[in-house]
Amino acid sequence: MSQIKEFNEYRAKMNEVILGKDNKVLKRFFNLDTNAYQEGALPVKTKELLGLIASMVLRCDDCIKYHLGKCYDNKVNTEEVYEVFAIANLVGGSIVIPHTRRAAEYWEELVK
Repeated sequence: MSQIKEFNEYRAKMNEVILGKDNKVLKRFFNLDTNAYQEGALPVKTKELLGLIASMVLRCDDCIKYHLGKCYDNKVNTEEVYEVFAIANLVGGSIVIPHTRRAAEYWEELVK
């Protein structure tokens, strides 16, 4: 199974488990996250690129994969992704390099 399919299936399954517990705070948080990335003053593509940078600087591999998938869906190209990688490494420092490697691997699989 590809890492993309595995990631998306696991994420969907566990989100269903979490949201199925009917915790109001968690449901509101998930809703807030969903709404924050909707079209607004900034286009969705820009918001996903910002989410990717933040995820890389915060070193969250699951978040990086999620935002890379959304970037791919929103027609971000490889040159744009690598500019994001560059900014994330500049802001986050050398500790972001391992996450950049995994992000590059995931992006390569997305664009196959």
